[in-house]
Amino acid sequence: MSGDWAVELHGVRKRYGRGGTAVHALRGIDLTLRHGSCTAVMGPSGSGKSTFLQCAAGLDRPTAGTVRLGGTEITGMKENKLTALRRTRIGFVFQAFNLLPSLTVEQNVVLPMRLAGHRPDRRRAAEVLDQVGLADKARRRPGQLSGGQQQRVAIARALVTRPDVVFADEPTGALDTTTATEILTLLRAAVDIHGATVVMVTHDPAAAAWADRVLFLSDGEIVDHLDRDGTAGRDHLGRDHRDGDDIGRDHFHSRRAHADRIAARMTSLAVPRAHAKAAA
Repeated sequence: MSGDWAVELHGVRKRYGRGGTAVHALRGIDLTLRHGSCTAVMGPSGSGKSTFLQCAAGLDRPTAGTVRLGGTEITGMKENKLTALRRTRIGFVFQAFNLLPSLTVEQNVVLPMRLAGHRPDRRRAAEVLDQVGLADKARRRPGQLSGGQQQRVAIARALVTRPDVVFADEPTGALDTTTATEILTLLRAAVDIHGATVVMVTHDPAAAAWADRVLFLSDGEIVDHLDRDGTAGRDHLGRDHRDGDDIGRDHFHSRRAHADRIAARMTSLAVPRAHAKAAA
């Protein structure tokens, strides 16, 4: 049933231009993602990652096919209704944070509610700021925060409306390794503890290794996928009940090994493209 899926793409194609100069950015994407899952999307430059995210999130309309979010078809939706849906049922996290510098942290977090014409829920804002470790920063402005803290605000803003899905576009691209790990831990907790659905576009195998499934795009098609290996001792939310030091070491080594597998798969995708260019 459609309601079982947070994201559905059926036969989604996106073409820019016409005739011999047309660019086929997506070539028939068929995909279903469950609620409470984290999916990473990877691919070489020009593979269609950005177009995929824009079509899946209702930021652009596909040339053909259908897109459903939380069981609601958005493909033919009128622009005003689509805008309202994006403000209430979709969360966004971008590489550049996209916070308004003149607003406080709390005001940035509740902005989706204001834009949707709803009264800001300060209690909910406090709740999500606490989840991302910024309960004491509500009155600060973005310029008073570090890059990692600003991305935490962006995650709180994305989660405040309890959206059907959070789309993250290179969420760690502007962060150092330590801060990136903190952000990925928060996104993972949003899935495992709070039941969020996250779709993350990234070029970084280390970031993708935090996802339940990695999808590989090439020339506008999903050509492969790689699932995260299960870890002994976890419950159905992905939490682990063993000693904390053991958990940390095991999870680190497991993610590192998974990142190596992802990197190898990315390399294998790039090789055919290199051969094709050489042959041309």
